[in-house]
Amino acid sequence: MPIAPPAKAAFDLKSTAWTLTALRLQTADTAELDAALTERFADTPGLFDNDPVVIDLSPLREADAGVDYQALLPLLRRHAMVPVAVQGGSAAQTAAARVAGLAEALDAAPAAPQAAAGGRLPTVQHEVQTREVVVEVLREVEVIKEVPTAVPTMVIDKPLRSGQRVYARGGDLVVLAAVSFGAEVIADGHIHVYAPLRGRAIAGARGNTEARIFTTCLEPQLVSIAGIYRTAETELPANVASKPATVRLDGERLVIEPIEV
Repeated sequence: MPIAPPAKAAFDLKSTAWTLTALRLQTADTAELDAALTERFADTPGLFDNDPVVIDLSPLREADAGVDYQALLPLLRRHAMVPVAVQGGSAAQTAAARVAGLAEALDAAPAAPQAAAGGRLPTVQHEVQTREVVVEVLREVEVIKEVPTAVPTMVIDKPLRSGQRVYARGGDLVVLAAVSFGAEVIADGHIHVYAPLRGRAIAGARGNTEARIFTTCLEPQLVSIAGIYRTAETELPANVASKPATVRLDGERLVIEPIEV
């Protein structure tokens, strides 16, 4: 009697690394937050495009302020954010967030998954990296410089379309094709785009102020280095717009310079 082949698994479990925006609340007053978000992003309506965000409750933790998630979550969705988790809150704040359907994002990276025992499925680990959003009611996220380690450069040789995101964790990123509007490239080190850069480029994502962005055609939706960013709403100078250029950080200011080729 022939032996039937084993059934194909319906799913797989694996670890993933996500880079999410952390919205750090300085107030539990949703009306105040709504007004601040509206004023801050009135000139940059395309900055958020249903991007997932982590709600950082650290400033509200000591006071154990009550958070009205029934009002907060729809508010953030109206501003094109998709809240998926909370971090930094008190036990009561975090418990209320879980009831509202949010996960808890730990500040520290989780331990490596252990082998399952007794037939139980292993826990899926998600390492969440956060990047800064500057709003009047937000406090600057502390930037921690890490000792660089030898990490291979990530090379992407295919175009990145809207909605695609690539993150070179711990190293540099080289893209040999166009980065379309709505796409996002992120690196803890430098970013090189040898084609039109029309999406978002975030270098020095974990606080490396020496990181730079290089491209042969600068037409970005957003460029950022170590949390300092500039959007397309601020017009580029004629000597760098749609031309080879580099972006670097000078103190708290982004400097964009032409590249002579």
